[in-house]
Amino acid sequence: MHPLEQTIYRLLLREMPETMSSAILVGISGGSDSMALLHILAALRPQSRLTLVAAYIDHGLRPRETPVEWACVRTAAAKLQLDCVMVSVDTAAAAIAGKLSPEQAAREVRYRAFADLVHERQLDLIAVAHTADDQAEEVLLRLLRGGGRRALSGMRYRSGTLIRPLLAIRKDELMAYLAEKNISFCHDSSNDDLRFLRNRIRHELLPLLEERYDSGIRQALLKTAANLGEDEDLLERLLARSWEETVTMETAGKEEGLICLLDRARFRALHPALQRRVIEKLLWSMGTTTRYEHIIAVQTAGREGRSGSELHLSRGLRVEVGREQLRFFYPRGKESWRGSLQPH
Repeated sequence: MHPLEQTIYRLLLREMPETMSSAILVGISGGSDSMALLHILAALRPQSRLTLVAAYIDHGLRPRETPVEWACVRTAAAKLQLDCVMVSVDTAAAAIAGKLSPEQAAREVRYRAFADLVHERQLDLIAVAHTADDQAEEVLLRLLRGGGRRALSGMRYRSGTLIRPLLAIRKDELMAYLAEKNISFCHDSSNDDLRFLRNRIRHELLPLLEERYDSGIRQALLKTAANLGEDEDLLERLLARSWEETVTMETAGKEEGLICLLDRARFRALHPALQRRVIEKLLWSMGTTTRYEHIIAVQTAGREGRSGSELHLSRGLRVEVGREQLRFFYPRGKESWRGSLQPH
């Protein structure tokens, strides 16, 4: 077994042992990273009970390159004796409908297609080829966008059904592996398009930081993400305990739907960081947006709000401030409307 294959094998056993007997959909673009991932996972089959299916998504954005990439994927899958499938999605329509950038829309429709394939083929997991270089770029991107601790912890080896076996591997290691194994791959021209912020970070900002400021910037970003990731694991455990102690969910009538009650005394006893996390989870659970100013407004109401007052949040969500609890509900369903619940 190749040393890189041994590294990934040990990583999977340590971080995600359940994957070794899973049926996995491998997202493969035909590029260097995903082709390396496919071949590495295929090489692990004799030591495991892995079942692999290669999945190529045609985003409809590069019609000249798609046939070449799909042929590359099919050829590789055939050599490895793997099933493969191509799904076409309409990225442009998704961008217009969701008012998203092409990059954001492509990501959304791609993962939606992956999820559909997992369901249709009764698979367990989705494997994607994010690398250590991608992690460094992602942390820097989130920093530029003002991300908090959770965002700056970066990507994880596993997020739900999504796994990232190559997250600790540098791209140059993968390129060396492909060269040694004589594995063909394609180049995605969209990765060179400097209209995308991620590409400007990859091709301009990170090289500048390495050359002019700190040659070890990538490793520093990875250490930051790893340390914050461990902090996040602890905070998630504390959040789960705090949630059970402070929040009660109830089902109301058809129009009001879900009602959430927040115990004010127990909420006040929490550290402010946990208070904000409880509120964020609560708002997500109620199906509304989690804007920072709304989180702070609810936090203030929970700690010192006047009984009988109310908050108006997104999508028609109302918060009634009582002496002992905050009550979250949709008095007119999930639709925006103005006006107070209190009688004049």
